[in-house]
Amino acid sequence: MKEEHFKWYSPTLSKDIEMLVFGHAGYPVILFPTTMGKHNECRDMKLVESARWFVEQGLITIYCPDSINELSWYNKSIHPADRAKNHACYDEFIMNEVVNKICDEKGLQKVAVSGPSFGGYQAANFAFRHPERVSHMFSMSGSFDIKDFVGDYYDDNVFFNNPVDFLPESHHPDLWNMKIVLGVGEWDICLDANKRLAGILTEKNIPFWYDEHKWAEHDWPLWNRMFPHYLSKL
Repeated sequence: MKEEHFKWYSPTLSKDIEMLVFGHAGYPVILFPTTMGKHNECRDMKLVESARWFVEQGLITIYCPDSINELSWYNKSIHPADRAKNHACYDEFIMNEVVNKICDEKGLQKVAVSGPSFGGYQAANFAFRHPERVSHMFSMSGSFDIKDFVGDYYDDNVFFNNPVDFLPESHHPDLWNMKIVLGVGEWDICLDANKRLAGILTEKNIPFWYDEHKWAEHDWPLWNRMFPHYLSKL
């Protein structure tokens, strides 16, 4: 399985960013790490390994970018407005420096996005904000309400990066064309969050697959089972 490491200075984030890329051909899948994870986490925790067959067959290429959660939602040392602003910059970074570049190189209009735990939030938030750029969204044990990270503070950056708030009001036609999977475990700490998002999608008549795994907890063994199964739907 071909693996490449990239490091560059991001003008959007004003910092160095790293990304691992796995594969030599195939449909692009952006895989976000968990809460404080970096570009190597999904490889080190064997999530990329679970998709080896798809990568080696040239069906997909997996892109694992850094997160900056330690500078945004999880940075308790700065004002909530700055946390939300920093995440808005990250969203811009993913669009301009990752997705647009991939689409230009491959001659595509859309990519797939996925991630476990907080990476599931990242995938869902990006997909629902930019459905014109996302064909498939696979969330694995994601949580989708970030208001707990900002307390009583609220502004446009909070609203437009909080899927349970902005999605009910979105009418972008590509939402109804996206292939959406909400994967979660029966004993998952994010079970209620997934049921809530499933309710929003149902109310809007947006097609999706709610995949609840019996006797499963919020952890890597569950996600390592989910990921290749969802990739088979590409």
